[in-house]
Amino acid sequence: MKVIQELVAYFDRKQQLTPKQLRKLLDQGFLASDAPPTMIDLCEPVGATYYFRVQGSTEGQVWGTDIYTGDSNLAIAAVHAGAIKAGDSGIIKVTVMQPLNQYTGCLRNGVTSNDFGRYGIAYSLERM
Repeated sequence: MKVIQELVAYFDRKQQLTPKQLRKLLDQGFLASDAPPTMIDLCEPVGATYYFRVQGSTEGQVWGTDIYTGDSNLAIAAVHAGAIKAGDSGIIKVTVMQPLNQYTGCLRNGVTSNDFGRYGIAYSLERM
């Protein structure tokens, strides 16, 4: 699954996949695996892209806004980012980002994220 995700992410970054083609692959179950709790073990290299099935949650910890620390819970960050509603299931695209010196939290979509200083790994996410 990881090799397929890497190939699709490569063609997606090069804009050689249309949204319709990407959606078809996702709908057929070829890309998305179940989301891990966090991205701690997956945040290398910067720019890497993953597709995950996730069920939105509001229970747990999340740090940052739009760019989250690697130890932030994916299901909660997805709700905070507006990619999915709490309790709903869906597919998100997670991109490994350059770590920030400061992560700023806020209340968004019923989830409060926290502030945090420098953290060595980071990600952003979006709805697919």
